[in-house]
Amino acid sequence: MSEPLKPIAMRDAFLQRILAAMSTDDGVFFTCADFGSPVLDKIRAGFPERFVNVGVAEQNLINVSAGLALEGFTVFAYAIAPFITMRCYEQVRVSLALLSEVRPMNVNLIGVGAGYSYVVSGPTHQCYEDITLMRAMPNFRVLSPADHVSAAALFDGCVGTLGPKYLRFDAQVLPVVYEEAPPDVGRGFHVHRHGRRICLVATGYMLHTALKAATELAARGCEVGLIDLFDLARFDAAALHDALAPYAGIVTLEEGFRGRGGMDAMLFEFVARQALPAKVLNLGADGGYRFELGTRADLHEKVGIGLHAVVKSVSEFDESL
Repeated sequence: MSEPLKPIAMRDAFLQRILAAMSTDDGVFFTCADFGSPVLDKIRAGFPERFVNVGVAEQNLINVSAGLALEGFTVFAYAIAPFITMRCYEQVRVSLALLSEVRPMNVNLIGVGAGYSYVVSGPTHQCYEDITLMRAMPNFRVLSPADHVSAAALFDGCVGTLGPKYLRFDAQVLPVVYEEAPPDVGRGFHVHRHGRRICLVATGYMLHTALKAATELAARGCEVGLIDLFDLARFDAAALHDALAPYAGIVTLEEGFRGRGGMDAMLFEFVARQALPAKVLNLGADGGYRFELGTRADLHEKVGIGLHAVVKSVSEFDESL
């Protein structure tokens, strides 16, 4: 019997795929805004002519990446999530989103530290708004994996598909969900379990909470379905419709502000467009920014997305149907 897969950081798994690609394809470039890691150091040492560190200058990072992409190169640009999405949002919009509608380009933004990943760094380094901001641009693909296996599995689609993409990676080493690449990575979601009346739809870190919640709810006699939605822009709409159609209730779980245009709004819009009869409950962070220190679990309970809060909310939702 093979040993369980050892978890590693999403960033490291994805950078290993980039390193391998750069070894065989001279058309792959890597840009970053003054960050480092052991795998990144290997990229820098092995391919100095295709490694560009722009310094602490995310606006320049986007423009340099766009320029390389316009010359036909495939570009991976790396920084922490709040900086690569918000500090340079105008450049992302103009140089990538707008320009890619008239010129073919392939730029892949790697944002490390989605949600409360950098829990001890405070709200300046935490990132709850990125899904809202990036999905607002109609031709941007937003990818939100839950472990390092699914993160690495997204690489082939990034290399092989033109257009701007944003990959939101957790900064922490998360437990392995997928022992091997999801077989349905191309359709943008994976059904983990089937239920009776309610289906949980989670993305990123919140899939781990959803898995625990589903187990606890089942012990209470509430069998819920569970879907990992890792492509928040170009999922297979027909397949997702079929997956959600049997349910009377849908619960969204995300590590972002509730009711601010994130995955919750996207699912509301999808349910309305597809004329699904299900009621929808959105679970996300309530209130504003959090300045207190604590563990990620502590902050989750305070903003309403901790395990106990999720189980309680879903149980009450089930009773209301």
